[in-house]
Amino acid sequence: MPSDDQSKRRTGANMTGKTLTRMDLSEAVFRDVGLSRNESANLVSSVLQHMSDALVGGEQVKISGFGTFSCRDKAARVGRNPKTGEEAPIPPRRVLTFRPSHLMKDRVAAGNAELEQA
Repeated sequence: MPSDDQSKRRTGANMTGKTLTRMDLSEAVFRDVGLSRNESANLVSSVLQHMSDALVGGEQVKISGFGTFSCRDKAARVGRNPKTGEEAPIPPRRVLTFRPSHLMKDRVAAGNAELEQA
């Protein structure tokens, strides 16, 4: 049975800014799948490494029911320092983007609705 803190994290009821870490993921694999703690940590690291390698190689990473990670090239442009108004060049760069699936959007929206009712 999940602890009260785990239930809050799953439902979004705990808005203290808790971050889900690699250790949390490997602990969940340990609990739910039954691998050893070392095997769980290695599995999580391996999955994240495969995702990273794919993104560096220009591929998209799609996780059904969760969302799509992809890299996007942004062109150079001129920006402004908001404090001084001074123009500054912004070099071209690659950025990581995430687009949540409709299922994830619906789940987050349902969590928000629960918070508003409380």
